[in-house]
Amino acid sequence: MANATAHPYLKLAEPAGFAEVPFDEKKRLIDKVVADPRFPHYLYGCYECGICVAACPSARFYDFSPRRIAQAAARLDIELMFQQMEEDIWECSQCFSCLRCPRGNNPGGVITVMREVAVKEGLRSAKSALEGYSRIIYKIMSTGTQVSPDMLQPDAFPDWGPEVKDVSENLALWRRALPPETHHTTTTGWEVADSTILELYVIWLETGALEMIREVDSGIHMILEEIMEERLEEEGIEL
Repeated sequence: MANATAHPYLKLAEPAGFAEVPFDEKKRLIDKVVADPRFPHYLYGCYECGICVAACPSARFYDFSPRRIAQAAARLDIELMFQQMEEDIWECSQCFSCLRCPRGNNPGGVITVMREVAVKEGLRSAKSALEGYSRIIYKIMSTGTQVSPDMLQPDAFPDWGPEVKDVSENLALWRRALPPETHHTTTTGWEVADSTILELYVIWLETGALEMIREVDSGIHMILEEIMEERLEEEGIEL
């Protein structure tokens, strides 16, 4: 089981990248990853069998390897883990195919923790990776609905593979086949009850999810905050 006591942090002579960031700052961020209670249950050591890479769909489209994630985390390689937080972890599709690991590792779980730290700490990579999802964040957090056809564009969803390109290229066909109101919303397919959306608002406020959005996109945060405050006040719920 990987932990800071059993495995002292590794500091390379040469930074793996982002040399302008002080080592102490990199270590502070990785400390947050290691301190997460899920971390020791996601990592038990790597056989280097490559099963996780063979099963990983993202590895087919990107220079991405869940094995590299597991190995860096097992060594507690500060420099490499920080570089991965600024680059590699955003190429994971979070499908958890890597759970096929015979050792019981969960590289996707480690990536989940690393992503959460990156978002909470406002890392450049988090803002860049989530930039294309601003409309989706707005729609889900303001209405409770999901992705609509017009939002499916290759530049916003590169990790969805070639299928999203087919959807984008055939939007004219979708527009003829679907009711016009579904092009920009999914209300006709899934209408969320007011009680449910209000409960979600309270959860997002209490868990700090709204504050995480502030770190990624202050403009979207301001709009969502206004929407939520108005709806909650109408129901007599104090913030």
